Amino acid sequence: MAGHSKWANIKHRKAAVDKKRGKIWSRLAKNIIVAARIGGGDARANNRLADAIAEARKENMPAGNIDRAIKRGTGELKEADPEELLYEGYAPGGVAIIVEALTDNRKRTAPDIKHIFDKQGGNLGATGSVMHGFDRKGIIVIEQTDDTLPEEELMMLVAEAGAEDLIAGEGMFTVTTPPTELETVKKALAAKGVEWLEAQLEYIPQAKIEVDAETAEKVNRLVETLEDYGDVQNVYTNHEPA
Repeated sequence: MAGHSKWANIKHRKAAVDKKRGKIWSRLAKNIIVAARIGGGDARANNRLADAIAEARKENMPAGNIDRAIKRGTGELKEADPEELLYEGYAPGGVAIIVEALTDNRKRTAPDIKHIFDKQGGNLGATGSVMHGFDRKGIIVIEQTDDTLPEEELMMLVAEAGAEDLIAGEGMFTVTTPPTELETVKKALAAKGVEWLEAQLEYIPQAKIEVDAETAEKVNRLVETLEDYGDVQNVYTNHEPA
């Protein structure tokens, strides 16, 4: 029986890993499809597609899956293409939330997102209800290593390329750019051989609100439930746990 139990546990863990990997690959495939649809299927001429492919490869997504996603985006494979959607709402404590989603069926996604908000004590708002409290920014995260450029040199490099700020902390450099300058700053970093962990557009709260531990737990539960939903790509909030 002990052997049977061990095998059951192994199968359970493998199923959990496979499920997580499947969700990640699904999200990455949608990113590739949208990038190819917007900018074409040539990664050499489409920076957004090149980044999406690079992220997929980091997650060991099979080459065949990547190729199919590109072909879906360019229209070579006739399947429903995902569209980008934004949802805005509030979590417990009045915490503002923005949800980025990619879906091939908005009639399914919209009620599902509303159900998650309702079940977790939040409420889905109208378009524009919380967006005014966030700024769209390019965010580049660079790991601090012995090979990374010194902070002052890196600061000068990204500033000359159009970045707004560079913050060092917890073994990372975080570069903030205007949305229009993200690609320019990435090119400047690449020219100097600087690699990054993440580089994407994000919604940054203009001000954060403090919540108590109990409320923070409820907010985190809502955020985690949203992130676990297959169509959700990113979730942004303006809360700062007390």
